Amino acid sequence: MSRVSLSIVVPIFNEEALLHELNSRLVQELGTLGVSWEILYVNDGSRDSSLEILRRFARNDQRIRYLSFSRNFGHQLAISAGIDYSTGDAVVTIDGDLQDPPELISELWKRHKEGFHVVYARRNKRKGESWFKLFTATLFYRLLRRITAIDIPVDVGDFRLISREVADHLRAMPEHNKYLRGQIAWLGYSGDFVFYDRDARKAGSSSYPFRKMLRFALDGITAFSDAPLKFVSRLGFIVSGIAFLVILYALYSHLVLGETITGWTSIIVSTMFIGGIQLISVGIIGEYISRINDNVRQRPLYVIAEKSE
Repeated sequence: MSRVSLSIVVPIFNEEALLHELNSRLVQELGTLGVSWEILYVNDGSRDSSLEILRRFARNDQRIRYLSFSRNFGHQLAISAGIDYSTGDAVVTIDGDLQDPPELISELWKRHKEGFHVVYARRNKRKGESWFKLFTATLFYRLLRRITAIDIPVDVGDFRLISREVADHLRAMPEHNKYLRGQIAWLGYSGDFVFYDRDARKAGSSSYPFRKMLRFALDGITAFSDAPLKFVSRLGFIVSGIAFLVILYALYSHLVLGETITGWTSIIVSTMFIGGIQLISVGIIGEYISRINDNVRQRPLYVIAEKSE
């Protein structure tokens, strides 16, 4: 596969209603750059006609390629696969729902040519999203930034440009629970920002319901911070200290004051409180162990069932 100047990686999951407009806008924007380019679509197990549309794109234009997973492996792994198979000296990743404008690619490319290895598209506004999603996203990214030693940019998504050097380093990070925003920040390469207003989704529904958002947040925290484990340890010391003080008070009341502490309610409440702390602690430790287990199996990150020639 011949090398090009710029690769565009687009993860696709049930986007048949938007693909033609997306492809047209991408091709039109890339035509203004005056450089060689390719578009690499990654079909993440779509159940609609997205794959057939991608086949037609590839047949009509050799600069357009696609990969198709055997099933849905997830958004982050779809982006990772696109980066793995890209050939560009620089790679732009952009979602396929048209919330991120393809017309911003020229600005990302311009900043890259000024010497930046990473150029983030930072969102000023996020149209069409609920207050709950905006609030939880803002809270999560700022919390993650506080509990990690890595300067992970806030208010950015997966719309960005990375250099070939960054892409090659990402290929050498085979974690199953991918959190690309953190991995790119961890590399420490020079970065810049391009600001824009994110549009509302034009068709279909989001493939990131609350359950997936929560899993994504856990991946980010467990991949780049041991703060939850430290919290569990400190909480254990605090609860043990409180229990020790209660024991001393009970002994003092019985031996000195001649009073015996009684009460079914206090015993049950104390037992349930300590039991809840234990379950939370085991759950946090289990999240870390689960991710270790995923990686030691050494299964492939994804399975490609079909790809363009």
